[in-house]
Amino acid sequence: MGEDKALVKLGEKTLIEHAASRLCPQVSEVWINRMHAAHMPSDYLVIPDTLEGRQGPLAGILAGLSFMKRRNHTATHLLSVPIDTPFMPADLATRLAGQLQTASDIVLAQSMGRQHPVIGLWPVSLWEDLAAWLRGADTRRVFDYLARHPHHFVDFEAYGDEQDPFFNINSPADLAWAQDRVEQQGS
Repeated sequence: MGEDKALVKLGEKTLIEHAASRLCPQVSEVWINRMHAAHMPSDYLVIPDTLEGRQGPLAGILAGLSFMKRRNHTATHLLSVPIDTPFMPADLATRLAGQLQTASDIVLAQSMGRQHPVIGLWPVSLWEDLAAWLRGADTRRVFDYLARHPHHFVDFEAYGDEQDPFFNINSPADLAWAQDRVEQQGS
């Protein structure tokens, strides 16, 4: 995108504000994983990565799990979502949590034949294992890490206009499409 994706405007709000507004009714707290708090909404806690360099989405998940562990948080799982999915379902957390079978389950989203491995519930109990994996692995691929742990996917149907609920903005063309959707549907 050529700029900080979290701060890209979609309608009247930034992408981070869209994500937070979708999540707030679903979770007890919204945390933002970033290296710094500059230009972030002050309503949300910014949690930096615990690893040096840009280690990818698993490093962000590790940061959240580590933060929960340090705070002795009572929740068993962390809900992770990327900031570039502004139309995520309003019942995401409930539907994923409804598919938890054990406290060690990883439950992830899928839609329209695509798996979304960074949209899901991650057990806090994995924090040490994930930290060790990221220190030693020669890959940062989420699917490689998932292959080591029990996990399953929950299918989310397309919206009525055949739109993927996890449509993500990766290019100026995607942003233009999302802008049209916001203007037409007030999403």
